[in-house]
Amino acid sequence: MRAFARSTLTLVLPLLLPAVLCATPARAGTGADQGDHRGDWRLIRAESFDKALDDRRAPWFLDDDGPSSPYNVDVYDNDGAFFETVGGPAFREQLATFDTYRRSFGFGTHGWLTAELAARDSDRDGKPDAPPTLTARNGVAHLNEPSHHGGVLIRSTRPLPAEYRVEMTLRGLDFGGQRDGSWDYPDGRVNGYSPEGCKTNHPWAPGGDFARPECSWADVRTDSNGFYYLGIMDYARPAPHNNVFIHTHRKVAMDSYNRYKYTGTGLRVCNPATGQYEPYPASTGNGVNAIFMTDDRRYATQPGTEYLMHSECGFAKGGAIVSQVDLRPELLPRESYRFAIERRDGAYTMEMSGVFAHVGQATYRYTRPFVQDGEPIWHYNQKPEEYDGAFNGAWTWTGAGGTLVDQDVWPAGSAYPDHFIIGDPHMNFYEGDAQVDDVRLYVPSTR
Repeated sequence: MRAFARSTLTLVLPLLLPAVLCATPARAGTGADQGDHRGDWRLIRAESFDKALDDRRAPWFLDDDGPSSPYNVDVYDNDGAFFETVGGPAFREQLATFDTYRRSFGFGTHGWLTAELAARDSDRDGKPDAPPTLTARNGVAHLNEPSHHGGVLIRSTRPLPAEYRVEMTLRGLDFGGQRDGSWDYPDGRVNGYSPEGCKTNHPWAPGGDFARPECSWADVRTDSNGFYYLGIMDYARPAPHNNVFIHTHRKVAMDSYNRYKYTGTGLRVCNPATGQYEPYPASTGNGVNAIFMTDDRRYATQPGTEYLMHSECGFAKGGAIVSQVDLRPELLPRESYRFAIERRDGAYTMEMSGVFAHVGQATYRYTRPFVQDGEPIWHYNQKPEEYDGAFNGAWTWTGAGGTLVDQDVWPAGSAYPDHFIIGDPHMNFYEGDAQVDDVRLYVPSTR
């Protein structure tokens, strides 16, 4: 059995309380008392969205998901062998009921950022249905996704440097969670989803009967909504895919997972003021889940890497998902939130700053080495020489379509350059809109 230890952590408490330093300060923890940890970083790219951004300049194009698609990655793709294995012939029949359209364009200085949008064409008339949009006005980017069948991301165009800090400012958020104490909104939306029609995870379930009509699949409206504030992915062209695919390709991520009226034991929230875990219903459903992925499988019968979670309540591997803090969306845009991820000195750091429930203005940072107590961060190696194959393995899946063995999920000689994402990467979950500002990329100031 592997031993576990709490990560390196720096905490900046609200200014009305004395500052407390827990464990060893993170390497970047040299900023002001108000939580600015950028003092030893040098800014190399910034996007303030002061120039108008209109995604209509780029056309929608049909993506067949096949081997020639620029979005083809592996067996967990939208048309991947995993789904053929668990779904059998019925999966292909379901996939054939709609077309997928994508829109992609670069922006920012030297095109350092790329927008990736995806939508379904359910009636196959050559036009995407209820497509998402990415626009910018008055210095703020607006990510709007009117249907959970779509997805919208801002990503890094090129691989990130060997060491970096990437950050973004959140100005608005409407991707579910309680509003005024209720999951059911006055305008008829449910956890941020529109009330019209059925909304399910069709056709990318991890198992079950794939022959069911679309409206008989799992209801996402009464399951979950969410948004990725910032995540680091392990493949070259991050873009919206099915949710199973995304769960196999994250290195670290800060996201929301807003479960509608959830009373089970699969989620819990940390109260940073008391250092005690509380049941999910004690929160407003607007938590931030800062998760380091590791090589163990989280699920026995479906893809997904296991979670390592640090918070003011301690360390947890697996089990109930931990929300480190609870946002207060009603304060936006008057207040804002800043999210940052750093890779430096053989470790990743996740940082969140803003006004949080229970504590007010605060900054929380959680740092974990690439390998700590025998637990690696999933696919941490950007280059082959950074990794010796110690955590390689095979994942085996069985279903109506037979057996699939995914050999060498992390072999020696592999390389996984870092790319960041902001937005919604799921094409069968999540719906809403968000406003983002000030996306910035730093490198160590001494280099």
